[in-house]
Amino acid sequence: MSSKEQWATRVGLVLAMAGNAVGLGNFLRFPAQAAQNGGGAFLIPYLVSFALMGIPLLWVEWAIGRHGGIYGYHSTPGMFHVMGEQSWLKYIGVFGIFTNLTIAAYYCYIESWTLSYVFHSLIGTFAQTDPKIFFSDYVGETAHSLFAFPLEAGIWFLITLALNIWILSKGLAKGIEMAAKIGMPLLILFAIILVVRGLTLPEGAPGVVQSPLDGLNFVWNPKLEGLTQPTTWLAAAGQIFFTLSLGMGAIHCYASYVSKRSDIALNAASAGWMNEFVEVILGGSLLIPIATAYMGLGAVQSATAGGGGFSLGFLSLPTLFNNWGWFAPIAGAMWFGLLFFAGITSSLAMGQPIMAYFQDEHEMSREKSAWLFGVSILILGLFCVWLYPGGAFDEYDFWSGTFSLVVFALLEVFIFSFVFGIDKGWKEITRGADIRVPKIFRFIIKYITPVFILVVFIGALIQPAEGNWILACQSLMSGDSWPFAANSVIGKLFHVGVDSAWFTSEGMGTKVMVQDITRLLLFALFAGIAVMIYLDFRRKGGSR
Repeated sequence: MSSKEQWATRVGLVLAMAGNAVGLGNFLRFPAQAAQNGGGAFLIPYLVSFALMGIPLLWVEWAIGRHGGIYGYHSTPGMFHVMGEQSWLKYIGVFGIFTNLTIAAYYCYIESWTLSYVFHSLIGTFAQTDPKIFFSDYVGETAHSLFAFPLEAGIWFLITLALNIWILSKGLAKGIEMAAKIGMPLLILFAIILVVRGLTLPEGAPGVVQSPLDGLNFVWNPKLEGLTQPTTWLAAAGQIFFTLSLGMGAIHCYASYVSKRSDIALNAASAGWMNEFVEVILGGSLLIPIATAYMGLGAVQSATAGGGGFSLGFLSLPTLFNNWGWFAPIAGAMWFGLLFFAGITSSLAMGQPIMAYFQDEHEMSREKSAWLFGVSILILGLFCVWLYPGGAFDEYDFWSGTFSLVVFALLEVFIFSFVFGIDKGWKEITRGADIRVPKIFRFIIKYITPVFILVVFIGALIQPAEGNWILACQSLMSGDSWPFAANSVIGKLFHVGVDSAWFTSEGMGTKVMVQDITRLLLFALFAGIAVMIYLDFRRKGGSR
């Protein structure tokens, strides 16, 4: 087992947990999701999902983590191993290794974009170059081949990865906790400055074509008809699920370093509410209002419908900041700086469980395990950098950052309630609690949360084309096939709506070939981790 590390302060723990949850999606994905799914009315299913799925899963994952830490385990294979007598339990922990490895690989890449954009903002690149052209060149989309390597993107990826490795090697208190204490306050400060500046842009100022408050209204104007749409509820549940970093194994790992009698109930709730503040208040008030002021609401509506918040955040905002005169490069650096802090606090949380596994099972030093994590991410990440134009990045994101998370969360809440037992589970959640946890959550965790996640999973699995569930059911009842959406799990798996050929008529590789090779890589990695866990536990004789 690894030497017992501890968090230095409670504030540091909460900030680290919140940093794990606060990510790029808080500022890029959330405002677009809200605008597309009912505006202000979106908060109703959003908060319902937070209460019935978000908070319960936070408590479950904190409880599993602290319980595993008591036995000296700081990664999910060992944590699930000590939750029951069944030998298969440790293999559920494969998800906690696999998801952190693969998500960290592509997340460090997008994190490196933000660091690069900080640099290019400060030197004035976007005052001279269209961000759309810059981005296409940067990731290699303008190359004549899907297999051309983007050199600058690769260099910034290596710099970002090296920074992650260095911080992780310093330990919990001097590395991860210190990074969270610096990064989270700066993130919030930068966001507040940009929100205030954006919302106070006067009509008639240089470049302003519409009041930014119209953009704020676009995000939060209640469209109550959205509440009757299943897609709105699925979107809200999905946003809660992913914004809290549930189903990954990172929360489990952080919680495993909490002492047996320390509070987890209030800590979990505090981290969750801090994430919600950043996402709803700051994330919902920043990107779209500024873009509306300079682009007009119509252009913003088209952009959010087509590319979500990503196209606005990376392809539009750098140019829009040019209207801010001397403050433009600073504003650009603040915007991409806050995205960088959001990203690195999350990627650090992904590295810790991998390192903890090797420290626990192979008695590696922290420095050696940090380097092993780095080499693993280098190999997986460069594959993603190299084949980004072919769709490798999207495959990582979907199968690791979406599908695997939901499956893992569904399995863990079932095991917590019915294998470990809700009686023992409830005692674990409430032991040492600094708040009174309402007893209704005992029922919610055992019955409501699993059903909630199952609905999300089925919805993602068979989502119909154009999100029209009524027409899909009518099609099925009339004897026709179910019209799977191209972005549903089944639609993705079988390449619905696209030519599935690996080669063009000229013999060139296609995006489908890249996608299928990426899937084979991910499957082989998952299987390899399972074999590694089998061999490690066999070597120890299944000892606890």
